[in-house]
Amino acid sequence: MPRELPYDEEHRTPATYGALALSPLVWGPPGAQPDARKLRHLTQALAEVLAGRRPPQSLTDRLTDRAYRDLVRAGRMIHTSRPPFAGSVHMKEPREGVIEMCALVHCGDRNHVLALRLERHGAQWLCTEFETA
Repeated sequence: MPRELPYDEEHRTPATYGALALSPLVWGPPGAQPDARKLRHLTQALAEVLAGRRPPQSLTDRLTDRAYRDLVRAGRMIHTSRPPFAGSVHMKEPREGVIEMCALVHCGDRNHVLALRLERHGAQWLCTEFETA
């Protein structure tokens, strides 16, 4: 069951953190993959959470419950003095309805790799697992 989005109480609109507003990864026609730009935005937002620059609640509707719990438990895994920047996404589809992807996250002196697994859940793609090194 999807969590409620955080709302700006004054305007009753979904809260946006930073300059990156996320749009849902909606499932298109059979065999369609999410837009590569949206995948990079998801990777960027996840990197920002792992760097402590974005609250994990901003991704609740993009992750399964288990992946969200793992994200909250992980805390700050990317240590950087500047905002992380996710590069281009490399993606594979091991089977229909599953995408595995990775991206290099530029963090200044030390870069990280962020890997995600997305699965189709109803009309949306949700992140089921993530890993960084």
